[in-house]
Amino acid sequence: MEASHVEQERAQRKVDQAKGKVKQAVGTLTRNDDLKAEGQVDETVGKVETAVGRTSRKAGDAITRLGKAMKR
Repeated sequence: MEASHVEQERAQRKVDQAKGKVKQAVGTLTRNDDLKAEGQVDETVGKVETAVGRTSRKAGDAITRLGKAMKR
């Protein structure tokens, strides 16, 4: 995967988390429970995607290191 693509995905996950926090705040201020819940979902999705991305990168790095070790 291209470095710029990885950075774009990482940035999008941060945007999703921030968007969720804003929706939660607006939902709280306006007493709109649906908007607050939607914000919680957006924030959680962003956090899960971040964890999946991190795990994927770590797995890819481990595979790369294993491949290099096997070539020696």
